[in-house]
Amino acid sequence: MLGDLVRYSIGSAIVIMLGLVLGFRPEGGAVGVVLSVVLLLVFSFCLSWLWTMLSLILRTPNSVAGVSMMVMFSLTFVSNIFVDPKTMPGWMQAVVEVNPITHLATVVRGLMDGSVPAGEIGWVLVSSVLLVAVFGPITMVLYRNKK
Repeated sequence: MLGDLVRYSIGSAIVIMLGLVLGFRPEGGAVGVVLSVVLLLVFSFCLSWLWTMLSLILRTPNSVAGVSMMVMFSLTFVSNIFVDPKTMPGWMQAVVEVNPITHLATVVRGLMDGSVPAGEIGWVLVSSVLLVAVFGPITMVLYRNKK
């Protein structure tokens, strides 16, 4: 899981550097960028408990990768990352509103834009805690029983 944090940090740095080269100028300044990356890393670490649990259940690394991609693509495409939720059908808007990826994307955009969405930050932190509270104990039980 620590390796994932390093990988996510390197990926974030590359994306930010590439954005800066292409002309992106975050109005939130360096503080907004750093805070958004830190929050992204916190959420990613908490989500890693799900992937760790899956790796203890599934037999091969390829099956873990396949299931995790299926879950992440579903969460990503039913969020506000690519499309404004107002253009979606009503039932999908309801799903988008409870999707933690939606709240994370809103917070990252807000912090980099210079507007701190405090309520959204709370949602991201609550969903992060819930991810660890649900999948952390399950992962530990599976790990102990793996012997």
